[in-house]
Amino acid sequence: MIYVDTSVVLAALLAGDRRPPADFWAQHLISSRLLEFETWTRLNAIRPAADVVEAARFLVGSADLVELTPTVLARALDPFPVRVRTLDALHVATAVYLAAQGMRFDFATYDERQAAAARSVGLNVVAP
Repeated sequence: MIYVDTSVVLAALLAGDRRPPADFWAQHLISSRLLEFETWTRLNAIRPAADVVEAARFLVGSADLVELTPTVLARALDPFPVRVRTLDALHVATAVYLAAQGMRFDFATYDERQAAAARSVGLNVVAP
């Protein structure tokens, strides 16, 4: 199982040279509901072509989305061992919640600051 961060979805949609391999999307993917909001906010800002919009629907729809529950939000409010931005805290808090439920997964991100935050709480980080 792979926890997929928004940076991976946006790289697949918008980055020419840094994107996950096609078989990445066939794995069991999980993410925060935040994935959906971040992806569409970014795409709406740039008004992409119809094929990018369709691809975004597929990629976001490929992941099981975890709601931002009170437990997840409470963890995001707690301190992290490293400096963390708000949206990164929400993603990492979601992953911490899933790990506490016994789920085993890699945390996929291209965002170095988020990767540092994920590593600081013991998550296994990969850049697909």
